[in-house]
Parts: sequence; C-alpha cells; structure tokens
Amino acid sequence: MLVVHGFWTAADVQSSELCLWAEDATQTVKSSSQALRAARAHPFAAEADAVAAIHPGKADTATLALPSLRSSPLDSPELFRATPRPAPRSDPALLPWIVPVVRLPAASALTALTDLVADVRYGASIAHCADLAAFAQDLVARGRVLPTVAFGERGPVAVWRPVLTGQDLVVVNSFVAGMPPVCRAHQPDCDPDNLVMSALYGLVDAAVRTALPPAGLLPARRGRRPRRVPAAEAWLEALTGADGLFDAVDDELSDLAGHLVPWDEIGSGAVGSARVTFRLSENDGADENDENDENGWRLEFMLQSMTDPSLLVPAASIWNHDGGLRRWLDRPQELLLAELGRAVRMYPDLGPGLRTACPSGLDLDTDGAYRFLADIAPLLDGAGFGVLLPSWWDRHRKIGLTVSAGTPVDGVVEGASRFGRDSLVDFRWDLAVGADVLTEEEIAALANAKAPLIRLRGQWVAVDHEQLRRGLEFLERSRSGTATVGEILALAAQTRDAPDGAEVPLDVVAVHAEGWLGDLLSGAAASTLQPCDPPPTFVATLRPYQQRGLSWLMFLSSLGLGACLADDMGLGKTVQLLALESTERQKDPSTGPTLLICPMSLVGNWQREAAKFAPELRVYAHHGGSRCHGEQFAERIGDTDLVVTTYATAIRDIDELADFRWNRVVLDEAQAVKNRLSRGAKAVRRLDAGHRVALTGTPMENRLAELWSVIDFLNPGLLGSPELFRTRYAIPIERYGHTEPAERLRAITRPYLLRRLKTDPTIIDDLPEKVEIKQYCRLTAEQASLYKAVVDDMMDKIESADGISRRGNVLAAMAKLKQVCNHPAQLLHDRSPMGVRSGKVIRLEEILDEILAEGDRVLCFTQYTEFAEMLVPHLAARFGQDVAYLHGGTPKKRRDEMVEQFQSGSGPSVFILSLKAGGTGLNLTAANHVVHLDRWWNPAVENQATDRAFRIGQKRKVQVRKFICTGTLEEKIDDMIEDKKALAELAVGDGEGWLTELSTRELRTLFALSEGAVGE
Repeated sequence: MLVVHGFWTAADVQSSELCLWAEDATQTVKSSSQALRAARAHPFAAEADAVAAIHPGKADTATLALPSLRSSPLDSPELFRATPRPAPRSDPALLPWIVPVVRLPAASALTALTDLVADVRYGASIAHCADLAAFAQDLVARGRVLPTVAFGERGPVAVWRPVLTGQDLVVVNSFVAGMPPVCRAHQPDCDPDNLVMSALYGLVDAAVRTALPPAGLLPARRGRRPRRVPAAEAWLEALTGADGLFDAVDDELSDLAGHLVPWDEIGSGAVGSARVTFRLSENDGADENDENDENGWRLEFMLQSMTDPSLLVPAASIWNHDGGLRRWLDRPQELLLAELGRAVRMYPDLGPGLRTACPSGLDLDTDGAYRFLADIAPLLDGAGFGVLLPSWWDRHRKIGLTVSAGTPVDGVVEGASRFGRDSLVDFRWDLAVGADVLTEEEIAALANAKAPLIRLRGQWVAVDHEQLRRGLEFLERSRSGTATVGEILALAAQTRDAPDGAEVPLDVVAVHAEGWLGDLLSGAAASTLQPCDPPPTFVATLRPYQQRGLSWLMFLSSLGLGACLADDMGLGKTVQLLALESTERQKDPSTGPTLLICPMSLVGNWQREAAKFAPELRVYAHHGGSRCHGEQFAERIGDTDLVVTTYATAIRDIDELADFRWNRVVLDEAQAVKNRLSRGAKAVRRLDAGHRVALTGTPMENRLAELWSVIDFLNPGLLGSPELFRTRYAIPIERYGHTEPAERLRAITRPYLLRRLKTDPTIIDDLPEKVEIKQYCRLTAEQASLYKAVVDDMMDKIESADGISRRGNVLAAMAKLKQVCNHPAQLLHDRSPMGVRSGKVIRLEEILDEILAEGDRVLCFTQYTEFAEMLVPHLAARFGQDVAYLHGGTPKKRRDEMVEQFQSGSGPSVFILSLKAGGTGLNLTAANHVVHLDRWWNPAVENQATDRAFRIGQKRKVQVRKFICTGTLEEKIDDMIEDKKALAELAVGDGEGWLTELSTRELRTLFALSEGAVGE
C-alpha cells in the first residue's frame, strides 16, 4: 500500500510545481552505515514510476528533512504496516533523505488535487494542498482575481493573481497555521507564508486559464500580424496562453507595469500576523432617548491576530504595552499607525481620530454610525481591514408587511363553499420590522424619525425612509379587505400581488390565519383533519398514519392544490393513492379518469396493487406498441378510472395526452422530473388536470432546484421562476448555509408536502432486539481548557445579540463545543496528531478492541467529515487493518463496492460514515454494532442512521452506543431530551433550533463544564 505525500516548490512565477512522493509499506526498512548528516536514499520510498501511475508527471528526486532515527525515517501517521515496526528507543531528529518525486506543473496539480483517486491513501500534506486548490477555485468562481505582470527567469509573464481581502486573508492565514510539517520538508527554513502564497498564486493562475475561453480576451486580428506586437496586446494574449510568457521592449513594459499599479494595490495585503480592526459599538453613557446623540457611538481601533482571530488588542493597550505583544507581533505601534494611515484614504472622516499622539478611536453621532455601517464598513473589509459591527446589523431587519386572515366563511363566489380554495376570508394588512408587527404609535415614531437609525423596542433599526413611505401609502389605500383562500395562499408564497390585483410595495414577511386555513399554512392539517375511512369496496386495511395521509390528500384535492406525498419507501404511498381514487369515486361516480405516470418497472406493480386493493377501479396500462391512439384512446379512457403509463410513453404521446382534461395527474417516483429542463419535466407540465400529486421518498436528492421542479409541477408559479428561486433560496442556502431563507422555504412548501419516516416504531415490528447504550466519556485536560475558552468567548457574543443573530451564535457555540468534545485538533483545524488527547477516541479504541475480538462488524457515524478523516488513518494504524470510509464525495460506483464488500464480509470490519452521506439509503445489516461518535440533537436523524443496520434482514441483536462527554452540553441536552418525553415533536423539522430559544442564563448553565467532566 502506498501513502502519497506532497510539497509545493516554486523558483519563480513560471515554475510553480507540486511534487508528489510516496511511502511503500511493502518495502522493508534497512539500516545504513552512511554518515548521519549526509543525505541518503529513503529506504521505503516508492519509485517515481509508481507515483506517476497514479498522477502522471515528470520524474525527479528531492531531498527532504524528515523525522528519523539513526537507521531510517519514521513512518508517517497514515502508513499502515502488516507487521508494525518496534517502538523507537531514542528521540527522533530531522535528517535528510533523498526521495523519488513526480513533478506536476500548476495546471496538472489543480486537476490532480480536484480529482483525487478513490483507492489511494493520501497524507495530510495532500489534504492541505487539495483544500488550498479548492480555495483557489472558489476565489476564481467569485471573481476575486486580477491580472498583473511578473518577471521570471525567462522574461515577463502575464499572471492571474488572487485578490485577498477581509475573510479571505483569514483563510489564507489558517492555511499557513495548519500547514503539515511534511509540506516544509523540502525547504525547512522557508517561511510558510511564502510556500502557501506560492502555491496559491500558481493554482489561481491555472484555475483562471482553465475557466477562460480558448479564443482569448481580444477580438480576432484583421490583416497581417505586425512584426512586434504592442506590450499591452501581447500581455492580454498571454493571459490566456499556456505559460503566460510574452515579449515586450523595456519602455513599453515599464509603461504597462505603471498602468497596472492601481490594480496591484487591490487585495494585495500582506499575509502577516496581525491587521487593524475597527469595532463599532454604542457608548456606555449614550442617551437611549436621543437618536442623534453626538457621542452615542464609538469606533474603536484594534489589532487582530491573523492566526487567532479571537485575539483582539485595543489600541489603548498597544500604546501602553510593556513588550508582551512582541511574542506574536513585532513593532505593533508602527503597524497600527501605518494601517490607520492607509484606512484614512478610504475613510477621510477618520482624520479627527488620528490627531492625537496615541489614537485609539473615534466618536460618532447616529448619522456617522449609519454611514459607517452602510458605506464605509464594506470598503474597509474589502481592503483587508477587520470590521466588527453590532449584531443587530447582520440581521437586516427590513420593513415589510404582514397579513392576518380570519376563519374562512361562506363565500359569494360562484361554486365556492366553506371548505375550498374559493372560500372568502377577511384580512388585514400591518406594517412590520422583521417579525415584529408595529403598533400605531411605533409607526408614527418611524414616520417622524429623521435619522436613518432609530431605537425600536430597545434595539436599533436601520430605517429606509423610501420603503417606509411606500408602506404607509399602501396601508392608507388597502388596510383591510376580503380575499379568497387561494389569494391568501399566494401571498404566503411570497408573491408581490395584493388580492385586489395591486402590487404590494414591500415584502410580505408573514401570513397568519385562523381555522383550517391556519392549519394548512402551518403544516398541521394532516394531524388535525379527521381521519378518513375508504369505502367498503377498498379491501386493504389502512394504518392510522395512512388514514391521515388519505384525509390530507382529499383535503388538498378539494382545494385544487397539488400534494407531494413524500413518505419513506415502504410506508404505503401506493395504497394511499389507491384509497384516494376509491374514496372519491364512491362519493362521485362521475369522477373523470386519473393519469398516473411511473417508471416502466412499476407499471405491473400498479396493476397488481389496484387489482388487489381496489378491484372496482378500472385500470388501463397505456404503453407498448399496441397501446390505443386517437378515437380509440378517447373511448378507452372514457371507460377507465386509472390510466397507467410510463415517463417514456408520456413524452412520446404528450400531444395526445395533453388534449384531455384529467381529474388528476399523479407522478410516481417523481424525482424522475427533478431536472426542470428534461424532456419528461417539460412534458408533464403540459398536462391539464384538476389535481396534481407527486409520490416520492426523495423530493430533493442533491440540489434545491430539484425541489423547485417537483413543487412547480404540483402548483405552478408557487416558488416563482427558476432564476428567482435560485437567487432567493438556492444560493443563500446551498452556498452560504443561511438559515432564514431555509426556514422561509420550508414555511412555503410545508402545506403541500407530507413526509413520514420508517423510524416510526409502529411501522415495523418484526426486527430483533435493539439495545441502546449511552457511552459516557471524560474530557482530557486539553479538551477542558479549550471547552472553557469557547464558552467564555461565545457567551459574550450571545449576551449582546438577539433574534436571528443570537440563534446563529448559539448554534455556532454548540458546533464548536461538539468539536472540542470530539478532539482538540478538530476545533483547531491544525491537522495535529490524534494521540491520547480525546476521551472519546480513547474509549472508541477500547470498544473496537472488544468488537473486533468477537469477529463482529461496526458502523461509526459522525456528522463531521473532518473528524472522520482524522480517525481513518489513526484507527487503521491502531488495529492493523483498513478502515472503510463513506462520505458525500464518494463516487456511486465506489460506494456500491464498499457496501457490497462490507455485506459480504470481504471488506473492512470498521465502517466510518458521515451522517449526511451514510445516514440514509444503505443496507448494512452485516453490522450488529452502531456507534454515534457525536450526538445529533434531532433523534430521528440518529435513528435513521441506526436503521442502516437495524432494518429488515437483520438477524442479530444490534448494540447502539451514543457517545456523550460527561459534564458537557452533550450530557445536559441528553437529559433535557429525556425529560421532554416527546422526542418526535422536538425533532420534526427544527433540528437544534429549539435549543436556541433558551434564555441566556439557561444557555450558560447548559454550556458550563460540570464537576467530573475531566478525566485523570
């Protein structure tokens, strides 16, 4: 087995290369009698040909300084030997060793690091380089690059460089701090900053050239090419060339470089040990009733450590320091003054704060504070300065409108009823800031405010007076009225049209309703509706949850609203749909035919199930060469209740199928239309039906766009256009992980989507015993120290925040504390050795010793891929065998192979899975042990992962161990969940959200370490 390592080297801008080398566990370690300080051939390094077979490149050799004994280098932590080497008897030292390497230029390195080979074991250095490559590609995707000219050994070079400002500078410093020592083995005396920047420049340049069109940046030249191309034109051509080299005379080259100077100053902030940070806060003595208090705000100057962003030193402490700061920063006073001088060019109003011998801050009035928040802070952040703003500013509490609707009443619309889409409701508009509905007094205060910031209910709010004016004018015209249920539902879906057709000038931030309409909007309709019994002709006995599903489907059908029945596989979506068809036809025999579209493999299943459970239904399978067309088809469906066809047939016959008005169109395995641009998705949208139903266990498999496609088929226009949906939901949720748009999307889709899981204990009752064990672990001293530091830091942020910002800080604190409980290296992201630094890892090794000694197999789940990637090589070396690892990036073919090997007994006995990638859709009954390494506060998610082993086909008792660190928030929240006794209610949809509503006092108690948390 090979373990591949790498390091980056660059003589100049043209020769950035990634050098790969490997250890070979099959080669024996031989002693050497050569002089200790002379470079010798590495005794178990793989030949360059073996490495080139994995990643092709140019063979060469390099001398590396590696931890060694007298006879040989030490094995890397990732190397596994069938026969472990004896423990060293002396301390290792850095000694030079010659290794065969394969050199990859930047473009080839980018390709290799982006597509690592699945079956190869890579060292920490490759993981570091791969993360750096991903960061380079992200910079390019965000347009954070600029062209420049550099000078190499072979002449001028057109180069694309990264633009590093704000948080990107912090990221680069994390790469410097987290660089594995083996990355510096080739140049142990080189500054790690230079190594990281050299690699980043090469990767960014390669990524841009890959993304640019091959035609280049200039239009095609007309006529003959001149003998000497102007320097600027040659430079532009070279920006898309293979190596960036170009020719230019010295004068033109100097002129070009001079014109590029303004660009070169953008985002070229040095990756140093500290940066100036500006913190805006209210003065303690400010008058809460005076909106324009001249001394109401304070802009404080600080220095922030780039290696530890939580370390902030106020300017006053810098002027009075006694030399202690020099442990991490040389000449802090000079740095502060120099950077303040740079900042004043972008923010001239900073000048008065610098007219003292020891500048430490600047007092601002409310207008000045708003200008800093709205205009200056983004400029400073983009220039590489740190900016710390009040927590309420991040919430962006905008002015919006809310709608309050009453209970639907008997309507006057023709055909309307008390229970339907056309039922009438009284409604009222109100003005709101964020989620807070404003009183008349508060609206008057906002209208009379002259400053852009106003204090509302004890909190500062940024007021857009133009939005306020439009909102007030709208309320004067349309304060209340009457609308149909359908119009209220449209408002809940974030449309901008009022019931009377007028455009709503502001966002509708909330819709509140009473009665069954309120139940529908809240998603409670399925549980509040009276369960419905199918007719006697329906011979199946429905379970209670299936009766509720039938009632929900009939309810939405009566409203003319599409429904997505997203029950887990095996919970009877087929039987619920057949019950719906039977019930409706028993009530109204004249009900028209239903068109059901499914994969070809399920046509026979639908025919058999209908004949078995609903024999009175007349079923016609429309597929194959002998299917009906024209008048024959029209006659046939006139005598049919259920027409079953395939997606392929529907595409071919769509012109004919779209000519009919169907009672209902049903898509089985509706994920088949998840791509809105596919022929199938386009075809089904043409069908005309009174009701639409989607049956799928996976309404969204990979991207939110798939959910849009399914929901848009059910209720066209509900989620807006694809472009609007992508901007409003997909990008904020998928790319940035924002919770507010996710909650809003869930609120919009909740009325039309019903999902039940197989984890319901009333579903399956023929499984063997499942024994759940809470495995308590103690923190090490290092873990306890980090835990306390996180609590102290995060509680300060939580206490000074509220609303969404507070919830975000609570969740961030919980995530950090859970990482500490796993292992210190996971929180620090320093890729340091596992060792005996974690109580959980120590206990895991003890448990695995027992499991493997019995010849059993085990699944280990963690929600953190970083923790899993640390465990795999550690456990492999500890137990002398390979460890399987499945995560979200595992290719499907490899995933299937791993599962097959594990089930057959030929694969590793220890299977580590990320909770997200391995928690669903797998059958791993060969395991009779499950270990949850870190708790997920939604018990349904944990149970779903456990069900990979505890499912139909399992014949042995399953032992489930849930690791809990004693005295930490893990133990305390576990106690709270046990006390609640209603785990399902806590779990549904909210995950950890219910914890964020605890008071600050309760959170402090929750987070604090208890006695007995730390082991010996």
